[in-house]
Amino acid sequence: MTPELLPTLDPWARTALGLASLALAALTARVLAQWLLQRGLSEVRERLQTRWAKVMLDTVVLRRLAQVVPSLVVQLGVGLVPDLATGAATVIGNVAVALTVVHGVRVLMALLDAVQAGHDGDTAPAAVQTRSIKGYVQLGKLVLFLLGAIVAVAALIDRSPLILLSGLGAMSAVLMLVFKDTILSFTAGVQLASNNMLRVGDWIEMPQVGADGAVIDIALHTVKVQNWDKTITTIPTWRLMSESYRNWRGMSESGGRRIKRTLRLDTPSVRFLEPHEIERLGRIALLRPYLEDKRRAIQATNDSLRQQLGEVAVHPANQRRLTNLGTFRAYVEAYLRAHPGIHPGMTLMVRTLEPTSEGVPVELYCFTATTVWAEYERIQGDVFDHLLAMLPEFDLEPFQAPTGKDLRMGLQERLRRA
Repeated sequence: MTPELLPTLDPWARTALGLASLALAALTARVLAQWLLQRGLSEVRERLQTRWAKVMLDTVVLRRLAQVVPSLVVQLGVGLVPDLATGAATVIGNVAVALTVVHGVRVLMALLDAVQAGHDGDTAPAAVQTRSIKGYVQLGKLVLFLLGAIVAVAALIDRSPLILLSGLGAMSAVLMLVFKDTILSFTAGVQLASNNMLRVGDWIEMPQVGADGAVIDIALHTVKVQNWDKTITTIPTWRLMSESYRNWRGMSESGGRRIKRTLRLDTPSVRFLEPHEIERLGRIALLRPYLEDKRRAIQATNDSLRQQLGEVAVHPANQRRLTNLGTFRAYVEAYLRAHPGIHPGMTLMVRTLEPTSEGVPVELYCFTATTVWAEYERIQGDVFDHLLAMLPEFDLEPFQAPTGKDLRMGLQERLRRA
């Protein structure tokens, strides 16, 4: 239809034809914008080959950006529609503005998603991947949604957004109550991130909520922990600031994992060593330096005692002597220092604790040279297997509570003697 024929048409026909042309122009503009953005900027993204270029020019961001164009075309062209009533033009323009705001918010949300994907992606540095920004992204989306809703509603009712915001001020108490958990979780998330208290991949232990495993996700409201039995525990973010939990990251970063376990020895088996026993134990390579030093020190002490005490110095109680327990402790320490699975640069100690009704506890305190759980358990098991097998060499016996069989054998022996 030629422009010369438009004046001959009825006003409603001209208006309908103008609106149809405007809709066609909006759709055409969207198709062209999407084609240009996808073709042109996609090539730019591939040429730049940088992580943040791929984030800012993400495919979803470009597709949603193209969706903004039709409403912009409607806003600009609605005034050109012939014979369109002022009220109708205002309504169409307000709806177009509201749609522009909605699509603009969706673009920003897609951009936030792309930023999070780039942050958590495989190409990001490892130090960056452990610091989750998911909580910040979710909060940003929430703020964008609220602001977008206010502006869109204000455009639809043809009022200033400030009027709606002033009305929301009166509802602040209600909003604080509704978003209480969100505010608490966001504050906790900021504190956790700023103080470097929690990262993705950290092993945490929080018995009060049944969590014992690795952190796999840190969001605005929740932190997900995958327990060692592969179950998932979800913890409200704010609880990690209001309650205590154990983070094993320090152990993982140190390169060593602590062994703190006791051997309980039967108290009556602790005694002094005889000279021939010292001679026999001196054949153990790990004990030889210790026994040679002790022999010299004991000989010097006993010589001094003979000069001070005279004839009574020959009594065993007046002499310095080696015990099988002390010699065993020296052997354990030498064994641990020579063990390839024990960390040489961390604390290593073997000590005797206070005797109890369950025997004499000998505690081993050292660190393995690995933090891998399976390797740690293997090393710990090998160490205690060896030490238990070595107890007879020192004439020591492990403590073990009597069983029913022991009691029966004791009674039978007593009856036999009677």
